[in-house]
Amino acid sequence: MSDGPAARRGPREPWGGVRPFSIKTKLGALVVISVLITTGLSMIAVQTKTELRFITVFSMIATLLITQFVAHSLTAPLDEMNTVARSISHGDYSRRVRENRRDELGDLAETINVMADELEAQDQQRKELVANVSHELRTPIAGLRAVLENIVDGVTEADPETMRTALKQTERLGRLVDTLMDLSRLDNGVVPLKKRRFEVWPYLSGVLKEANMVASTRAGIASGSGGHTRTDVHLHLDVSPPELTAHADPERIHQVVANLIDNAVKHSPAHGRVTVKARRGHWPESLELEVLDEGPGIPKSEWHRVFERFNRGAVSSPHGPGSDGGTGLGLAIARWAVDLHGGRIGVAESERGCRILVTLPGLPSASS
Repeated sequence: MSDGPAARRGPREPWGGVRPFSIKTKLGALVVISVLITTGLSMIAVQTKTELRFITVFSMIATLLITQFVAHSLTAPLDEMNTVARSISHGDYSRRVRENRRDELGDLAETINVMADELEAQDQQRKELVANVSHELRTPIAGLRAVLENIVDGVTEADPETMRTALKQTERLGRLVDTLMDLSRLDNGVVPLKKRRFEVWPYLSGVLKEANMVASTRAGIASGSGGHTRTDVHLHLDVSPPELTAHADPERIHQVVANLIDNAVKHSPAHGRVTVKARRGHWPESLELEVLDEGPGIPKSEWHRVFERFNRGAVSSPHGPGSDGGTGLGLAIARWAVDLHGGRIGVAESERGCRILVTLPGLPSASS
């Protein structure tokens, strides 16, 4: 759950939140100075018996010069902001406004720069999404096309084994499309939560059994889109106390646990062990989940990127035998489901392998 540019910069409130050089202060100072100049010149005129018209002219000239100086200091940054905003509207996100002021215009400049940072990041993510989706779709489509071309050209017969190969590629493509649809729902925020109370042990036991059944069914098939194919990794469930209950959306939590198990199994060594732990949280019906594996682990420098879309990790030889590495969408979807609950998910310290910790808030009254 990486923060955006605005969060990384933090609030900009110097001097305890009070702006010593705000625009209101400058305009007020302009009025005071103009009055003082006029008053001073009037007193000088009385003392020196200078004609009032000369004093009036001098007062107007001094006031105009000061006003021009203040006006320029206000309009110059606005012109720069206008230029940068126009560049952003044309798709150029590289330009920034200089932040050398400590007034409202300085805050506006910072806001524009944060907006440019976020738009630039979103544009980069969009480009990466198109490139990654194109890459992920190309593999199953190419495999299916090769099988069908061989049948059409008479190279192979349309026997059950050949058709099973075509079916496997079709299923792989279907799983990838399903994952992308989950990602679309993630972005649009159209998935409502259906929270209810459930018993944790039988629920998680069912999730683990389903994961084992799916792995056995897909054994030898490269999924390409979630759903591990490893049958040599042992899944272990540890729930304490056994009668533990939680209040959440079971379907969304199923996505979380299934994707975390899938990720852990893919990174496990041969005949490794993946442990799913469940403990009572600090609030009523809250839940703390842990998924631990015995793989190479994740470097601390990569912890903040683990839940980014299409991120497959930067460790050497990260995937166990028989693993295709997946698409890098599973953990992003898991983070989305946890965020919907108002919970937290992240990588935690572990003596061995990788340890993912999930915290769910439980009943609504507990999180208020």
